[in-house]
Amino acid sequence: MGTIDYRHVIETQQQDWNRVAAGWEKWDALLDQNLAFVNYRLLGDARIRPGQRVVDVGSGTGYPALLAAQAVGPHGRVQGFDLAEAMLDRARCKAQRLGLSNVTFQAADATTLPIGTDFIDAVISRFCLMFLPDIPKAVGEIMRVLVPGAYVAAAVWSAPDRNPFLKIPMDVLKTMIELPPPDPEQPGIFRLAAAGDLASIMSRAGLPDVRDDEIIGEARFDSPQQYLESVMDQAAPLQALFARLTEAQRREAQQAILRAAEAYQRGQHVRMPMAIRIVSARKERVG
Repeated sequence: MGTIDYRHVIETQQQDWNRVAAGWEKWDALLDQNLAFVNYRLLGDARIRPGQRVVDVGSGTGYPALLAAQAVGPHGRVQGFDLAEAMLDRARCKAQRLGLSNVTFQAADATTLPIGTDFIDAVISRFCLMFLPDIPKAVGEIMRVLVPGAYVAAAVWSAPDRNPFLKIPMDVLKTMIELPPPDPEQPGIFRLAAAGDLASIMSRAGLPDVRDDEIIGEARFDSPQQYLESVMDQAAPLQALFARLTEAQRREAQQAILRAAEAYQRGQHVRMPMAIRIVSARKERVG
C-alpha cells in the first residue's frame, strides 16, 4: 500500500473540485432531486433543531448546509466547510437567493476546523469523508468540536455494485486503460463502502453507540444522455481518468456508457438504484 502524501492529495482535490464547480451548478436541480432523501436523513440522524449551532463538513455547493440553516432558524447558525473555494462561491449565492443569513461558508481542511472545543451542537457530512487522506484525524476533529451529548451524521457511498450510476463509467474505463485495484488506504469514492468501515473509525475515536445503516434510493434522469452529461460534468475523479483517453477512445467510452444506461430506462426516465451508508454517533455526555 502506498504512503499518502497529505499535501499533494489536498492540493489535487482543491484543483479537481474547483474545476467541476460550474458543472455542479449546472446540474444543481437534478442533484437536489436525487439526493434530497440523503439530506433529510442526515438532519434527522444529527437531531438538528431550531437554535442549534451546526457544522457541515464538505459542503460543496451548499447542501445539506442550506437545509440545516432552514431547520435551525434565525436563532441558529450553520457553518459549511470545504476545500474548494469555487464550490463555496456557488453555495454563498444559493444562500443569498434563499434569504438565509444564518449560514456561512469557509474554505478549510476537515482535520483543522477553525472552531472552539465543545462548541457545536451537531455535525453533518455528505460524501466527503471517503475523500480525506486522514479520516481518523478528521473524525477526531469532529469529536473535539461537538458539545457532549451532540450527534454527528455522515453519508458515504455503499458498494459499487449497488451504485450503478457511479460504477458504469468505471467499468467502461477499465476496458480501455489499466486501472490498478483501489488502495483501501487511499482516498476514493468507495473507500468507506463496507459496513463497519466508518463506524469502526468513529468507535476508535471514542464515540459510543455508533449506528451504521444502508439506505436505498434512486437516481432519476430524463434520458441516458442526461445521465452521461451530468456524471461527466460533476465527477472530478472520472474527469481525470477520461483525460487519459484519446479522442476516439472518449467517443467510444461515451457510447458504451449510454448503452449501459439504456438498461435502466423505465418509461420516460432512466432510474438507477443508489445505496448510501449513513453512519451516526453521539458524543458521550460528561458525568
